[in-house]
Amino acid sequence: MTTSTRGTAKVPAVLVLEDGRIFRGRAYGAVGETFGEAVFSTGMTGYQETLTDPSYARQIVVATAPQIGNTGWNDEDDESRRIWVSGYVVRDPARVPSNWRSRRSLDDELARQDIVGISGIDTRALTRHLRERGSMRAGVFSGEALADDAGLLARVREQPQMKGASLFEEVATQEAYVVPALGPDGAAVPVGSAKFTVAAIDLGIKGMTPHRMAERGIEVHVLPATATVEDIYAVQPDGVFFSNGPGDPAAADHPVALMRGVLERGTPLFGICFGNQILGRALGFGTFKLKYGHRGINQPVQDRTTGKVEVTAHNHGFAVDAPLDQVSDTPFGRAEVSHVCLNDNVVEGLQLLDKPAFSVQYHPEAAAGPHDAAYLFDRFTSLMEGQRA
Repeated sequence: MTTSTRGTAKVPAVLVLEDGRIFRGRAYGAVGETFGEAVFSTGMTGYQETLTDPSYARQIVVATAPQIGNTGWNDEDDESRRIWVSGYVVRDPARVPSNWRSRRSLDDELARQDIVGISGIDTRALTRHLRERGSMRAGVFSGEALADDAGLLARVREQPQMKGASLFEEVATQEAYVVPALGPDGAAVPVGSAKFTVAAIDLGIKGMTPHRMAERGIEVHVLPATATVEDIYAVQPDGVFFSNGPGDPAAADHPVALMRGVLERGTPLFGICFGNQILGRALGFGTFKLKYGHRGINQPVQDRTTGKVEVTAHNHGFAVDAPLDQVSDTPFGRAEVSHVCLNDNVVEGLQLLDKPAFSVQYHPEAAAGPHDAAYLFDRFTSLMEGQRA
């Protein structure tokens, strides 16, 4: 949907929302057109990790921080092999990046990867609009004549909704690969000699997630979203992990069936973000679309098992519909809500009481973001230690 022409500050651009609201600005990144769900992210830092997070597939991300691009783009902080957002919306792009790790400007990288963006618009007004009306379909157009507002709006309204979208297979790896465990000196441990082995189902996994496990002496076998139960147990895992990912969990029937197969065997299980929604569905709970979602690195969540409040990183537009204040009977034993968002009481974590399985809706690998929730990887390790004992 894009062209490979480099955007410049002189090229006009327009953002068209499906409810008819229009914002006019200048091209940023590639010049062309793109479509997706308009969402906003409240993180003041970490735009590189956000843009390369597969969970943002088919979304046009609005940065609420007024100035973006100050630290440029480096070759170390990507969370996956490419930028996944459909488009990027910023108010005041940095004219010159300044950071010792920077290799090129954000504008250059967006253009290199053919990502159409727009700058110079009132992102505060846009964010308030999305909060009031909810996330919605949108299009960014630049380069050609932009006078036909009605025609552009009609094209936006022809695009598919995020509700019902199955996207995880589009972003997941096609081939299994191994992330080796790391020793105390930070060097990789030979494959097959790690303390624990984990099978990780890639539904849109971020690179920092297996790294956090590797830091704890875990060898991670990352498997495609199409993996079977037999594929999982072929690696003789001590634990199984289900990753974050894009799209509607209600359309993810295969991952749900796969997780149920793991739960039946009683293997320690941990899920993050999309993985939390998959666990909810596997236990028999429903899921629903949030009005505008949680996206950013500053969301307060309470761990109900300890009472502690954590500042956490989020990226989700769907949530699990589970009762907050009661223990539920499921096909795999008793389950309860373990974490809750303090802004709106959305379910942010689940745990089984009779099997070694739990999940959280947010991102404890925190790239970018705070490290308040890093203990969850230790909790997963403890489950595997307990199962082995």
